[in-house]
Amino acid sequence: MSKPTIFIIGGTGAQGIPVIRGLVQDNAYAVRVLTRDPTSARAQQLAALSPNVHLLRGTFTSDSDLRAGLTGAWGAYINIDGFACGEALETFFTIRCYELAVERGVRFYVHGNIDFYYKLSGYNPAYRCGHGDAKGRMWEWISAQGAADRRARGDAHMRVAALTTGPYMDMALSAATPMSPTIEDTGEEVLTWRLPLTGDGAVAHSSLDDCAYYARWLFDHHAEVDGMNLEAGIDHVHYRDVARAFEKVTGRRARYVDVDFETYFSPGGGMGEMAGEPTGYMVKRGGLGVMTVRENFTGWWNSWRASGGNRGLVKRDYALLDEIYPGRTRDVEEFFGKEAEKAEREGRGTLWDVVTSGRAVLKSGEDGRHGGVGGN
Repeated sequence: MSKPTIFIIGGTGAQGIPVIRGLVQDNAYAVRVLTRDPTSARAQQLAALSPNVHLLRGTFTSDSDLRAGLTGAWGAYINIDGFACGEALETFFTIRCYELAVERGVRFYVHGNIDFYYKLSGYNPAYRCGHGDAKGRMWEWISAQGAADRRARGDAHMRVAALTTGPYMDMALSAATPMSPTIEDTGEEVLTWRLPLTGDGAVAHSSLDDCAYYARWLFDHHAEVDGMNLEAGIDHVHYRDVARAFEKVTGRRARYVDVDFETYFSPGGGMGEMAGEPTGYMVKRGGLGVMTVRENFTGWWNSWRASGGNRGLVKRDYALLDEIYPGRTRDVEEFFGKEAEKAEREGRGTLWDVVTSGRAVLKSGEDGRHGGVGGN
């Protein structure tokens, strides 16, 4: 009996690699990965995981490429790179992916999702964040379409689910992310995060390695999770705790420094070099509906400023996550400990070596496009 095939968009992104690893690790599934360049280092990394990984040259902007990927597929995992196409185009192509999945007879469809910050705030413009709102808005549309299809077609309908992730905790150790640290010399080298989080804010960080389990769990339980939005995370993390955990795990100095938006978006600040650029490298500056990086990430940081203690804007049900994945990472210190062990095992040195290597965990950073925040 042949293995169920899952069509993947976003497979060469930061999240896609562990998701695919989780799907093929025991030969339960085959995956068909859409990629612009099957010869790229990340595509070849995927191909090396298993003979059940098949690379398909193409792009999510082409109906014919989408049909080629979806035809004969039992499932789909769709995580469009909003930092490539921008909010408006992501909205359109998400719709096309869903429609073509139904057309091609896919049985289970998973949407790679981000929190809908703008709606969570009651549509307060201070929390408007295009890259998150596009995915969150489209999950609501997919969920509604799935419910209508269920009523109309019964067991013949395509089941749907979402995996919602916050920013990856891995990004705090990486170059070219909104929370990348710098090494500052104050008499000794100090790893420093300068971020506009304020004293009360916290980020609902996710672990990339944990995504492998959560995505696999959704596919393994497809009959029970129809309509479910699985909101993943390790903890609501403040960066003063990130600094403390890094010091404890590595024995090296670290600190968090709160900054205002003017500093963060100024030349030499966290995202100063990209502040005036459009959010989406495929779109034109000043185009209709296009947010600048500064506009987008102001709303994004405002959302995390309002989420401290898991009591504010963005929340997680950590008790549910404990049920689903008892082995999940539960706090930043545990995350850093696991990353240190992994780095040593893989011959990459210490965690200090990892964070000072200049390696970019996000594909946008690896490609020289600063500004991606996860889901890609």
